[in-house]
Amino acid sequence: QVQLVESGGGLVQAGGSLRLSCAASGRTFGSYAVGWFRQAPGKEREFVAYITWRSGTTYYADSVKGRFTISRDNAKKTVYLQMSSLKPEDTAVYYCAASTGIATLKPSDYDYWGQGTQVTVSS
Repeated sequence: QVQLVESGGGLVQAGGSLRLSCAASGRTFGSYAVGWFRQAPGKEREFVAYITWRSGTTYYADSVKGRFTISRDNAKKTVYLQMSSLKPEDTAVYYCAASTGIATLKPSDYDYWGQGTQVTVSS
């Protein structure tokens, strides 16, 4: 079992930056991929980025490429999402999730989820 806790959300003006953290506890997720997803009101949950825990391979949604950076700290069992040049359309609840299998863009492929952290970008 893996427990995930997100933090770092908040209110920021357009063009600003935030760094989200996803701290894991329980079983080590050395072989897992960790993804960030977001869900805005009335919309489906969408993929943002993932990182593979062992190799550090990353992948981004086109909508955030060049603005967001996902990284990991193995010793701290923590995955980060550095968000820059934020736009109002980035407003959503952001979730981190861990996959015990391959890294994918589909929420249904992830086995463990955090409770989410709200990010609000004002114009």
